[in-house]
Amino acid sequence: MAFITPYWILDGMIVLTASVTVAYLYMTRKFKYWKERGVSEISPIPFLGNFTACILKKKSPGRLLKEFYDQAKGQPYVGFFIFDKPLLLVRDHELVKNVLTKDFNHFSDRYFTPDETDRLGYANLFFIKNPMWRMLRLNMTSFFTPGKLKKMLELIDECAENLVEYLDSMNLGSRGKIMEVKELSGKFSTDVIGSTAFGLSTNSFKNPDAEFCKYGKMIFGPARSFEILAVTFMPLLSRLAGFTLFGKQTDVFLRKVFWETIAQRTKSGERRNDLIDILIELKKNHGDKDNEGFKFNGDDLLAQAGIFFAAGYETSATTMAFMLYELALHPEIQNRLREEILQALVKSDGKATYEMLMSLSYLDMVLFETLRIYPPLEYLQRLTTKVYNIPNSSLVIEKGTPIFISVRGLHYDPDYFPNPEKFDPERFNEDNKRNRPVYVHLPFGEGPHACIGTRMGLLEMKLAFVKILSKFEVEPCEETLIPMKLDPNGVLTTPSGGVIYLNIRKINNNEELQIVQPKNN
Repeated sequence: MAFITPYWILDGMIVLTASVTVAYLYMTRKFKYWKERGVSEISPIPFLGNFTACILKKKSPGRLLKEFYDQAKGQPYVGFFIFDKPLLLVRDHELVKNVLTKDFNHFSDRYFTPDETDRLGYANLFFIKNPMWRMLRLNMTSFFTPGKLKKMLELIDECAENLVEYLDSMNLGSRGKIMEVKELSGKFSTDVIGSTAFGLSTNSFKNPDAEFCKYGKMIFGPARSFEILAVTFMPLLSRLAGFTLFGKQTDVFLRKVFWETIAQRTKSGERRNDLIDILIELKKNHGDKDNEGFKFNGDDLLAQAGIFFAAGYETSATTMAFMLYELALHPEIQNRLREEILQALVKSDGKATYEMLMSLSYLDMVLFETLRIYPPLEYLQRLTTKVYNIPNSSLVIEKGTPIFISVRGLHYDPDYFPNPEKFDPERFNEDNKRNRPVYVHLPFGEGPHACIGTRMGLLEMKLAFVKILSKFEVEPCEETLIPMKLDPNGVLTTPSGGVIYLNIRKINNNEELQIVQPKNN
């Protein structure tokens, strides 16, 4: 005899139906959360909420949030759901300012948190929560001061010279050669990180199988897109599966390189004005102190170098590749930029000094427009740490509510950037910047949680473009993808297939001379 009825099959159907009903009711119990608060919402579906396209790998979270941003046009914010969790997407630029800066104390933590057992992912400056974040940020900021960057410029310049030497060795000539520029920029950014963070001369151009390059590609590679999605959006699944933020192979590599370098540097007493120097100092002064579960030792210390390696490699490499792509498609912009660079080099006796790099206003404009069209991180996220009353509104955001900001949505909003698909550096001339609201261009975030390495990232890219454009020209070729297509599953903004092919040719001395000659009025 069965448990409920005389028939086991019928009992099974009853239990299954009851289980599905209970699961359905549980997973949809919060689906009126935003409507009850008078907030418009993106209609969810049971069990997955608004996250179906991401789970099925049809869209990246950044692309999905951009769609939500566009659907909610005219609204200051819109509610949505990840599984059964209510989240708020903020659209209004004044409210974005409040979340990121003005009322930072209410949103001082990021929402995502890798599992605490993954110390390289959990304990780094990007993910760690207050109060440890504030203490760690204060100690790490000294690495990125203008004074430190000036001293570091010599290390970056050596990497840039290796890049130029490599291009020269390719015998490009006046007709040029088709090259994959994301790999080219990836080798450069790898060498910069290897030198400035780990104190190593990797020279990826002479050693194409360099481990730094290999593991840099692996962290955000397509094979790891679901793993990173799980680490950030599905912590329980991540914990059960043993996923880590950087990947287990990369974790092993980073531990080996980091502790070998620390041991060698401690023994020799050498100082290079790099990140290793700062971490050795922190370990020496604070290594034995337990700061609410965090120590400047072991994996907690390594985590700071790890996030610098992970974030610095991919963001710089892809931004440089996208900028080369846009310059190839817009030769008039490329020529104007080259003219600015060559004239500045004449004034500085051919030396790319820190002051000279900071004076290149058109280079800034081109870089910022590239970052507008191709923001490395397509969204920002925060956690409401205190109950927050939205100004001039009856809406009260409860503690624990995740807040999202669509960087791509803001960057492509025609109210802020007319004809947003067009590549136009003039958007960032002084007049246009002054007439545009703040907090609508967020490639590095804003406020206390803004990217700590912004100045260094810009410095290394500026130096690379000074070196490249003063001697070489980029052009489209038959393998260039026009228009650009982005990887729909990329963790960060990346081209479809992860490659960008361009023709690179060497410009001759007569072309350089013609550019730098003063124009007759």
